[in-house]
Amino acid sequence: MSRYIGPKLKISRRLGDLPGLTRKKSKKTSQSGEHGDKSRKPSEYSLRLEEKQKLRFNYGLNEKQLVNYIKIAKKVQGSTGIILLQILEMRLDNTIFRLGLAPTIPASRQLINHQHILLNGNIVSICSYQCKPGDIITIKKKKSSVALVKQYINFPGLINIPNHLQLDKEKLTAKVNGIIEREWVALELNELLIIEYYSRK
Repeated sequence: MSRYIGPKLKISRRLGDLPGLTRKKSKKTSQSGEHGDKSRKPSEYSLRLEEKQKLRFNYGLNEKQLVNYIKIAKKVQGSTGIILLQILEMRLDNTIFRLGLAPTIPASRQLINHQHILLNGNIVSICSYQCKPGDIITIKKKKSSVALVKQYINFPGLINIPNHLQLDKEKLTAKVNGIIEREWVALELNELLIIEYYSRK
């Protein structure tokens, strides 16, 4: 399955608040779907599927990428769910979003693809690059690059910068100080249900 490029508000209505996908809020109060309020109790499978879809759409991953990340997380010692979230949070596109240099993850991906971002002084065009403690992220010293980022840096409603990141708004430089902790993950989900979903397949 390829990356989703359809209406984003429709997805956030169905799955709940996805800060990485869109900043728009729906004015509709009823639940999404043809019949609005669903009176039937959701099955265990549908609960697991919903949590998995939240993760996929928020971070902009396709199914194959997510399966690969789960395989990597299972090989690392510790809680597989937390390690999976840490891997996704340390991606370059998500790090730029969490720094407030872009309003959403798709917008930060565009900044990377258009080569506005420097990592340790080098241009990086790989959105899935895993940031490591000590990495320095800077904006290319071009008028267009600086102007593009400055319009977002004081964007209203952006979430707080996590404690593992440090941003200098004047110099437009950021540093990765460590690995993100679970409580700083902005997305509300139960990561254990996602691991269960894939363990039963």
